[in-house]
Amino acid sequence: MSIFLFILLNNIAPIFLIIYLGYILSKKFNLDIASLSKLNFYIFVPALSLVKIYQTDIDTNLLKVLLYAVVFLGVLMTVATIIARFRGYSTSMRNAFKNSIMFYNSGNFALPLVTLVFADTQYAAYAVSIQIMVLLVQTLTTNTLGFYNAGRGQMHYKETIKKVFRMPPAYAVMLGIMLKWIPYDFTQSFLWPAINYMKNGLVPVALLTLGVQLSLTKFNFRNIEVYLTSLVRLIGGPVLAYLLILFLRIDGVMAQVLLISSSVPSAVNTALIAVEFDNEPDFASQVVLTTTVLSLFTLTGVIFISKYIF
Repeated sequence: MSIFLFILLNNIAPIFLIIYLGYILSKKFNLDIASLSKLNFYIFVPALSLVKIYQTDIDTNLLKVLLYAVVFLGVLMTVATIIARFRGYSTSMRNAFKNSIMFYNSGNFALPLVTLVFADTQYAAYAVSIQIMVLLVQTLTTNTLGFYNAGRGQMHYKETIKKVFRMPPAYAVMLGIMLKWIPYDFTQSFLWPAINYMKNGLVPVALLTLGVQLSLTKFNFRNIEVYLTSLVRLIGGPVLAYLLILFLRIDGVMAQVLLISSSVPSAVNTALIAVEFDNEPDFASQVVLTTTVLSLFTLTGVIFISKYIF
């Protein structure tokens, strides 16, 4: 029950409060979704990407987590592609579907959740380190492959690649990697506080943007594709993660963290990317909302199962 209440009060409630504020403000003042999208992808997302990559020390003991995260992403992409073809989706819908399955809320949702689950154990710091490795892979791929997928929904692949490399997050990722090789602590630079301020702005502004997008969305509560996507993300994700964990012979705390992490909702950024590339934004926004609500029930089960089987 404590886990259930924690998810409700510390994850679900704050997220929906900010989304609701964005929804109300948009209805009252007719906010410009395009401008908010630009703020996210030209200011806040690059800052977060740079900080996360630069400040993450890759422990050799956690390289197996990186392998898992990359392979898991490939498995999700393959499964999503097969389902999308079977359902006969259009190119734009197929790519929006893939993004919603592949990219999950590994940062502001999974990280505090993992922190709570292992808070009173001797493995607390280790569990957080594992989740940070997952977050690193998700950050890198969301801001590159996620952009590419969304762009392919509307453009030729050459134009998509050009647009991806016109987006600042790709360069923030490369810059973060390059700075790690320079023997100077850039956190002591006079620019670092400004970058941190921008990084901290991503979550609230992204959620407000989602609220604005939802105010413009024509909801279809009978849209079976939204529920199918939610099922694959919240149930299919943990099942596939479990099989991969067994295949890679991962056990103990690492296995528990990876299984829990695999079952969180679709990332808010998938909706933002859909808005930026005009790639099924209504569908992507509804999926983020639906998976966030339903995860309240599915996550508690996954957490219990993870402790039982590992």
